[in-house]
Amino acid sequence: MNLNIVLFEPEIPQNTGNIARTCVLTNSKLHLIKPLGFSLDEKHLKRAGLDYWQYLDMEIHESYEAFKEKYKNGTFYFSTTKGSKLYTEVQYNENDFIIFGKESAGLPEYIRNSNDGALIRVPMLQTSTRSLNLSNTVAIVAYEAMRQMSFPNMK
Repeated sequence: MNLNIVLFEPEIPQNTGNIARTCVLTNSKLHLIKPLGFSLDEKHLKRAGLDYWQYLDMEIHESYEAFKEKYKNGTFYFSTTKGSKLYTEVQYNENDFIIFGKESAGLPEYIRNSNDGALIRVPMLQTSTRSLNLSNTVAIVAYEAMRQMSFPNMK
């Protein structure tokens, strides 16, 4: 395994399906923190992930607190539009956790406030729109982490 991609309360099945596909192709583990905004049996989720589901390493967590307790010794980065560091300004290592917030609201304030030094962001124009699509953001950050690790086991 190279990375841990963590989705905090994901809401849109197509995004999660696309992210699952990215995880398979980067040998990353996908973590989903409940509540989920969809059923794992939903056809849109399956369609977006195509035939990659059988190869996906996925873990589902009942809450953020349960997730953090299980991986209390992990290195965590939190992707948010409110991050002070660019995603390219941190050094990623194998087995790090990169946490992404839900589509409608991002990461809640209590998570951002308790992890201030580990908040990262993808730069974008300041407009009336909120942010990039979640699956695009995950791909951008995951591939930067893979690049820093010299694309382990990837052709």
